Amino acid sequence: MATVEQLETDPHPTLARIRPIGWIEALNSWVVSSRALALTVLRDPDTFTVDDPRFSTAQVVGPSMLSLDGGPHKAHRDPFESPFGLAETRRRFTDPVQQTVEELMAAASRSADATSPSADLRTALAGPLSVAVVALSLGLPPASASTVLEWYTDISASVSGVSAGHPVTAEGATAFAELHKHVAAGIDSSDSLVAAAAHAGLGVDEVVANAAVLMFGGIETTEGMITNALWHLLTNRDQLDLVLADPSLLPNAMEESLRLEPAAAVVDRYATRDIELEGRPIRRGDMVTVSLAGAGRDPEVFESPDQFDVRRTNARRHLAFASGPHICLGMHLTRLETLVALEAVLKLAGLRLAADSPPPRGLVFRKPSALQVSWDA
Repeated sequence: MATVEQLETDPHPTLARIRPIGWIEALNSWVVSSRALALTVLRDPDTFTVDDPRFSTAQVVGPSMLSLDGGPHKAHRDPFESPFGLAETRRRFTDPVQQTVEELMAAASRSADATSPSADLRTALAGPLSVAVVALSLGLPPASASTVLEWYTDISASVSGVSAGHPVTAEGATAFAELHKHVAAGIDSSDSLVAAAAHAGLGVDEVVANAAVLMFGGIETTEGMITNALWHLLTNRDQLDLVLADPSLLPNAMEESLRLEPAAAVVDRYATRDIELEGRPIRRGDMVTVSLAGAGRDPEVFESPDQFDVRRTNARRHLAFASGPHICLGMHLTRLETLVALEAVLKLAGLRLAADSPPPRGLVFRKPSALQVSWDA
């Protein structure tokens, strides 16, 4: 029987064993790990809902698009939808993202040893980039990246604690109060995303809750996408060589990394009625965890599913951004950030990963805790 520690370290053997669905006692949940069944659950919010008192994020930040279904979900999500469409994302964010990446890479080079340059690209690039772009996208009033990151860290830790049965932390409540104050001030800005949401009819508390949710997604998934993609490339030298020889392969390499290790590995749903899934009796109220990581390694869909292959023709069939009404709102933005970051990093001559660099790890969010690299002076 799999333990939480085993699932955090390497869930993939367990996910393969239970595919398409199985009960995991350590999580007190049914876990779906086939792509087809994952789509069934994700696209049926009437039967598999997020709207449940156990939903941890809602306990910390209040109801939001993440924790509502049906009409209320639409009312919360619609005001944020159009600014994150593909064309609008490229128009608004391409130049700022490129500028931020250039500044972070220049700072990493300046702080590195001139004769033997090295850096932890998670803390020097992936993390700061994701924080800066979240602040920009929400139109928050000026607040340093470190301040936004502190809010995020405290709120995220509080959410994780609630998931484990602990009360909301004082630090999480304080951080959310600070975020609330800054987002509320941003509503006065005529061209900010939070202002647009308020003008579309959401109350201040609703705008703030959704801003917090977007902050979670924008920081955690982008940081994870960048670090996971670099880890996959740097631990598969033959695949990195293919990308260096043909840079047009880089977007597909990013998708292949998402397939193997989505930054958000699981999403939770709750059964609203008794139902059978692949012969398994799901009872009303049961938690049904959809493993996006498991869906990405479904051998019915992906040949040699554990292999990192930058030329895989169907890599984009992963479910790293989920599916259905809760499909990731910022997927175009996080793809843009990741691709620009990867392009910049791969320009470093002789790029190599430290021998003791840790692999991706985590139960809900999976990424390396550090990505220590070196390059030629």
